[in-house]
Amino acid sequence: MTDAPAPPAAALDDLRVVEMGQLLAGPFCGQLLGDFGADVIKVEPPGAGDPMRQWGREKPHGKSLWWPILARNKRSVTLDLRTAEGQGLARRLIAGADVLVENFRPGTLERWGLAPEALWADNPGLVITRVTGYGQDGPYAPRAGFGSVGEAMGGIRYVTGDPDKPPSRAGISLGDELAGTFAALGTLVALHARRRTGRGQVVDAALYEAVLAMMESLVPEWEIAGYQRERTGSVLPNVAPSNVYPTRDGPVLIAANRDTIWARLAALMGRPELADDERYATHGARGANAEELDDLIGAWTADQESGPLLELLHENGIPAGLTYRAKDMLADPHYRAREAIIRLAHPEFGDFPMHNVVPKLSGTPGAVRSMGPALGEHNAEVYGTLLGLSDRDIAALAAAGTI
Repeated sequence: MTDAPAPPAAALDDLRVVEMGQLLAGPFCGQLLGDFGADVIKVEPPGAGDPMRQWGREKPHGKSLWWPILARNKRSVTLDLRTAEGQGLARRLIAGADVLVENFRPGTLERWGLAPEALWADNPGLVITRVTGYGQDGPYAPRAGFGSVGEAMGGIRYVTGDPDKPPSRAGISLGDELAGTFAALGTLVALHARRRTGRGQVVDAALYEAVLAMMESLVPEWEIAGYQRERTGSVLPNVAPSNVYPTRDGPVLIAANRDTIWARLAALMGRPELADDERYATHGARGANAEELDDLIGAWTADQESGPLLELLHENGIPAGLTYRAKDMLADPHYRAREAIIRLAHPEFGDFPMHNVVPKLSGTPGAVRSMGPALGEHNAEVYGTLLGLSDRDIAALAAAGTI
């Protein structure tokens, strides 16, 4: 009998991350790093902790369903960063870390004696990832910034929604999560650079700039071509056919905006001549006649059932699908085959489903090792084992409200 092979090492399991700050953008960066094995120590205010512990519409047992996901793979310690003793403990903790992630307003760390220069004096290789609404400099830097404001300033709100209605928003905290994603990317780039220089640096991730980075050619379209992108509902201007189309039992999304795919769809509709029709033969022509084209396709799909129609489209290499809700994801065989949703045992909620780590790595895959911890769950472990404090020291710090 042979022993089972050891699980592969996680890509970032040699990194320690101290995560400060609260709510979503900075902690989402920490979540991404933790997903790939980093030891993420989350620092929270004593008593209340991160407000994300209470966020979310549904709160069975009075607890957030969001927190177990956002704080997965993290250790929680409590620490009052507004006190001199707390700041001293923070410096000791950060001195042994590879990365500090924080999302306070610019200048907050400096007021606490935790400026980058002070931290680098103890730990020259420290990467300091700072996530804010507007960045560390510029006239707006001191302003408070939430993801919703970053979405508006970065441009995505203006172009989202129906043209006859005010700007809308995605049903998620898109700006915060984009900022957290770019912050994680910047952190990994800075860590790579450290291999050559031996020095850490500041990663300055601004919410509005993370949104702006997704806005494609919006800026030169205005300045060079004089074109202002507007809200266009379910379609992108000049990209056709790519829309939702009616069937007997609900809409189906079809994306056939490439020349070769459009030709296959036209043949499938029994109208192969449309592929060579000057109104639809090129990308530009289809974009100019998108509404007319949508009417033609909608007339073809309207009398069909969605299931057989989708099978036909897939068999002919035409991208198509349904608009999924949570219950559709949980029932989908492809989701199951790729383990896109995993389940862990939660002490209050029981069987707890959540999305898996993205992306998949073949050699050093990420994993969800634990769900969001209780407040201060790892105080003894971190302050005792990591910093060498005695039980008496830890008890005294707790009695003083420092931890």
